[in-house]
Amino acid sequence: MRMLGTIFRVLVGFAFACLVAGVATVAFVVTPGDVAALPPDVRPERLGNAGLLSLFAATHSAIFAFPFALIAIGVAEWLCVRSWIYYVVVGILIALGGFGAVSYFEVEGQPTIVNDYAMRAFLTVGVFGGLAYWLAAGRRAGGRRGDRLAPAERTAEPESPETDAPTTSEKLAEAAN
Repeated sequence: MRMLGTIFRVLVGFAFACLVAGVATVAFVVTPGDVAALPPDVRPERLGNAGLLSLFAATHSAIFAFPFALIAIGVAEWLCVRSWIYYVVVGILIALGGFGAVSYFEVEGQPTIVNDYAMRAFLTVGVFGGLAYWLAAGRRAGGRRGDRLAPAERTAEPESPETDAPTTSEKLAEAAN
């Protein structure tokens, strides 16, 4: 039963991280300042379009990040890594991998993505995605602390301090005399 709970927690955390990454990606294209500057009658439509674009970006992020995140999450669950720094670093590495993949497959002669603004966008998406995963699931990686103990360690009784009281065998020997 704990395994199903862990799988559910990991999947919800991954989905949340991808949604946050999608929103962060779109926020670099449709900035909050641009939305605030729109006339009130146009704003709902633009926000709706930005929301839909965020879902597309989240799906794209999920497809690219899944194999890398699966490895990183598996390691974190196995080693009970609960530090937010781990998940942010993993998010940044996955985002840099995405930036590298996009720039590698660019068509020569077409505009390039290799610029400072795009790099900052990818890094920001990695930070927010990693932090979102940690908030949703990474803080509880590896289950409860006591669950990781070996069965013998969980059932072993604590050692009692030695006393000067005679043992049972000493009492029997004394009674025989």
